[in-house]
Amino acid sequence: MEKPKIIAWLKPSCGWSGGVRAVFKKYGLEFEDRDVINRPECYQEMVEKTGQMKQPCVQIGDRILADVSGEEVEAWMLENGVVKASSVEPEVPINQPCANEMPAAAPMGFRR
Repeated sequence: MEKPKIIAWLKPSCGWSGGVRAVFKKYGLEFEDRDVINRPECYQEMVEKTGQMKQPCVQIGDRILADVSGEEVEAWMLENGVVKASSVEPEVPINQPCANEMPAAAPMGFRR
């Protein structure tokens, strides 16, 4: 199976970006990791190519996947024959935001 060219517009540290990286690693796929935080030209390129201001965005061959999680990237690649199913567990959660974006736990209240 020929491996497609993959470009991923990601943040250096982010739950969603980490999930996308983990999926590519799980399947042994090489990709160009374009830092949208420290390289403004990469952010601009992402917006122009994808029409999306949120990341992660991924280009696999000529297909653009905008504002996706690792879980969504994996599902798309499986559905489109880019990869075959693997039982390997990814290194990090593939469908989780950054820790600072996680909802806070609500306190439990009991009635008497």
